[in-house]
Amino acid sequence: MNKSKHQPRPLAEFVDRNFHWLALAPACAVLVLLTIYPVIEMIAMAFSTITFERASEVWKFTPVENFREFLSDDIFRVALKNTLIFAVISVLIEVCFGLGLAILVSSIGKLKGIVRTVLIIPILMPPVAIGSMWKLMYSLDFGVLNQAITAVGFQPVNWLGSTSLALLSVVIVDVWHWTPFVFLILFAAVEAVPNDVIEAARIDGAKNRSIIFRIIIPLIWPTIIVALFFRAILAFKVFDQIFLLTSGGPGTSTEVVSLHLYKVYFQQNELGYGSMLSLAVIGATIAFIWVGHRASRFMRAP
Repeated sequence: MNKSKHQPRPLAEFVDRNFHWLALAPACAVLVLLTIYPVIEMIAMAFSTITFERASEVWKFTPVENFREFLSDDIFRVALKNTLIFAVISVLIEVCFGLGLAILVSSIGKLKGIVRTVLIIPILMPPVAIGSMWKLMYSLDFGVLNQAITAVGFQPVNWLGSTSLALLSVVIVDVWHWTPFVFLILFAAVEAVPNDVIEAARIDGAKNRSIIFRIIIPLIWPTIIVALFFRAILAFKVFDQIFLLTSGGPGTSTEVVSLHLYKVYFQQNELGYGSMLSLAVIGATIAFIWVGHRASRFMRAP
């Protein structure tokens, strides 16, 4: 009887052998519930037309009609072009500014912590507050920018109402908002560069420019690529700033993919076609990341 009490139970043995899988099971269940299932649902919606009749959904399988509408959607092509222009320009500027600020702040002494805290304030502000603030600053009649321009004798500029300046104005807001994010990532990388390497380069007669371009940047290049990809993905999904500042106007000069999707889903109530647009956006994002990855590998090649 005593021996049988000390024999391991089958359930305990099973738990011991498969504990690592059992520990991951809740996370996998949440992943399936919140990620995989909605994606499957979106794919099903992309090939259907969904209407609401008598407080219920009515699904009709119409893949050809949705695809034909996608091919004839001129606004989507304009929105995709604007999104690519916005993402490329804003991300490149943010990475350059963030890298410069990271190197500059890393070189100062006691005030480093205070300067770093001040620089990250923009990313702590709510997007609604940022959009309202910049919309007032861009105001044609009483905005602080036009007040400064007219004070020196120039005519006021219609920042948000001009088709040639509206997208650039939104890019400026995005650069102001997200450069601190890139700065934080690159600042940590610059701080991790060994001081011995920099001091050895100075002893050998290297100037500051040579140290930056031949030592610091090559050592933190992987971090630069990570920051670039993070910001590229977020910039490709831009919505709140453009929605608050221009709502896609004037005309379609600031129409972006996320805003067009919002209008298709919630204003035109075309759930099926909106899902097909979402699939197209996912494909475009993957292609954009793949091209960026190939470009980064080419730039790192000797």
